Amino acid sequence: QVQVVESGGGLVQAGGSLRLSCAASGTISNIHNMAWYRQAPGKQRELVASITGGGVINYADSTQGRLTISRDNANNTVYLQMNSLKPEDTAVYYCYAEVTTRWGGRYAYWGQGTQVTVSS
Repeated sequence: QVQVVESGGGLVQAGGSLRLSCAASGTISNIHNMAWYRQAPGKQRELVASITGGGVINYADSTQGRLTISRDNANNTVYLQMNSLKPEDTAVYYCYAEVTTRWGGRYAYWGQGTQVTVSS
């Protein structure tokens, strides 16, 4: 069993910052890609940023320069530092982890989501 749990969301004024954290735990042998997605009301879930186990990073064009993804492999944790937040960043942010479990097999896991609200 693998659990993925996000934290760090909240309400912030435009121009402010938030740091999201996501920790994976359970019967993990290795974590490959980790990523942050977001889903705004009435919109599809979209990729915000991803990072491979080797540290290769990809950002959505809309977040370039304002968001920074990082990971702590020793603690199976991924972070998303969000600066200069805009009202259009308001969404539920989901953590994604691609995991090889101790029993073999490679699976995708999602967290329950954390709300980020940016007021104008």
